[in-house]
Amino acid sequence: MQSVFNIIFSPDFFYDVLRVTTPILFATLAATVASRSGIFNIALEGIMLIAALVGVIFSAYFSSAWLGLLFALISGGLVGLFLGFLVLKLKTDAILAGIAINLMAAGGTIFLLYIISGDRGVSSSIKSLVLPKFPLPVIKNIPIIGTILSMQNILTYVVLLSVIVIHILLYKTPLGLKIRAVGENPNAAESVGINVHKIQYIAVTISGILAAFGGAFLSMGYLSMFSNGMTAGRGFIGLAADAMGGSTPIGALLVSLLFGIADSMGNVIQTGIKIPYEIVQMLPYITTIVGLAIFSYSKKKQIEKLKSK
Repeated sequence: MQSVFNIIFSPDFFYDVLRVTTPILFATLAATVASRSGIFNIALEGIMLIAALVGVIFSAYFSSAWLGLLFALISGGLVGLFLGFLVLKLKTDAILAGIAINLMAAGGTIFLLYIISGDRGVSSSIKSLVLPKFPLPVIKNIPIIGTILSMQNILTYVVLLSVIVIHILLYKTPLGLKIRAVGENPNAAESVGINVHKIQYIAVTISGILAAFGGAFLSMGYLSMFSNGMTAGRGFIGLAADAMGGSTPIGALLVSLLFGIADSMGNVIQTGIKIPYEIVQMLPYITTIVGLAIFSYSKKKQIEKLKSK
């Protein structure tokens, strides 16, 4: 037990927390942008899975991790646009459309991987490249902080910057004002000349790109290959984190860190305490359920207080 505490309070543990949090935070920010526009993007899991495979395939084809990332982002944006087309043009229910995309991605990525490489479930024969880790000047020499922050994958720094960028986008720009206006009251937004569908298309495209960043990180940073189901529910955790964070970028960061800590704790517990692997793997999802239950209870109490006034 003492060894577990030593690991938890070590810089390496917090380094791992940031690494594990990265794909969850990308998914949470993607959910935040979409929900702010009034569209519930439940397709995050599928978008991440598609982007993870696309990144691997194109990084191997062009022998460039950066081109692999570019095509992964393009795929995420296109799937986001497709979701917008289903919901806005064809009037499909957003949840059903998202589930359909997730199911398509789950089976389609395995089929495409087999067609391209002959691999079944794992891209072992594809010589894909990984995105680099980046040493932070000055910070890398600071004890403890340098160990935690420096030499993270480049996308970890991108996601932390994305929190600031999305915050500025939503609260400091005309586009962000339109996104929030459309999400809160589309009829009122339309009455002042805002093209509601155009703004929602933009929002779901940005959402798809953010989710694609998370998927690309999984196959080109967290691991160095694609594997079947490698998103492991992170898209759904992102949806839960968005709800708990109040659909704000800062809230997304804080709640995503909570889930990242839970995930890292699972790895530590498995190392220090001999308990079944399956129980350890349940920890992030148990944390999600407990967090949502507490969040729902607190919201219910707030509503009851408002009604009693």
